[in-house]
Amino acid sequence: MILRFGYVSTALSLWEASPSRTLTFTNWKKLNEEQRKEKLYFATEQNLKNTLRALHYNIAHGISVYRMSSSLVPLATHPEVKWDYLTPFSGLFKKIGELVADSKLRVSFHPNQFTLFTSPKAHITENAIIDMRYHYSMLKAMGLHKEATMNLHVGGAYGDKDAAVSRFHQNFIKLDPEIRQQTTLENDDKTYTAKETLRVCEHHSIPFVFDYHHHWANPGKEAFEELLPRIFATWEGTKKRPKFHLSSPKSENEYRAHAEYVDIDFALPFIKALKSYGESADIMIEAKGKDKAALTFVEQLSKVRGYKRIDGATIEL
Repeated sequence: MILRFGYVSTALSLWEASPSRTLTFTNWKKLNEEQRKEKLYFATEQNLKNTLRALHYNIAHGISVYRMSSSLVPLATHPEVKWDYLTPFSGLFKKIGELVADSKLRVSFHPNQFTLFTSPKAHITENAIIDMRYHYSMLKAMGLHKEATMNLHVGGAYGDKDAAVSRFHQNFIKLDPEIRQQTTLENDDKTYTAKETLRVCEHHSIPFVFDYHHHWANPGKEAFEELLPRIFATWEGTKKRPKFHLSSPKSENEYRAHAEYVDIDFALPFIKALKSYGESADIMIEAKGKDKAALTFVEQLSKVRGYKRIDGATIEL
């Protein structure tokens, strides 16, 4: 049994390596056409090059799981900007995809919290579709659109959870089928529990990304160990390892916020449950410490009896 660990977007160990340089719409409006193009091109190029830097860093440090930044292209989905970000950077997108494929890395996106399919407002759903198409277009430019996934939360409840879930069912199928096929859902820390999210995944035959920290904050009535067979079952037929999220609370008062590193004592019950289940999985570390947190956690876990480190961010049980 193998557990691979990864991190989110920015390799903090690298100097000036943010893949999320941006340009606000307010500042964009102040510029002339030539300046707008220059600023957008510069930020996008830096973001894509820093993504490549992070990928090379991951390969060098044995990190096989990585979430790319959703902010690779500034103002990509803004209705008043609408610029062609694919053609001028086709070479960089392709280079990222080839590196990922050649090195057998697992990459994903996590569109922001405003990408919702439960809202009663039609324009919110329309914007969510636009945002998912943006993410998918980048994966397609990378040649990863049949492998990489885009992870979402179910969304808000708007005072009536049953009605909101019904809207999700109606709105989600408005997405192009090939985009739905690359979508996963995750339980959240306030509204939709693991069991509720799992039901939605099963309804649409899409994989479920279980978040242990979110379950701890918003557990519902079920122990997550009881849900593991159904969670793993959602990944059957995808040819991908089941994927999980792991972080630990920042403090007793800020228990929903992510800590800088993952507390080993907090995480061990989850890891041991996976061990008991006995199937390999990938785990995204969502701590603020990014790559440092992932590698530190793997180092700590490797010191526990029965856990052998076989690569920078990989444990064999």
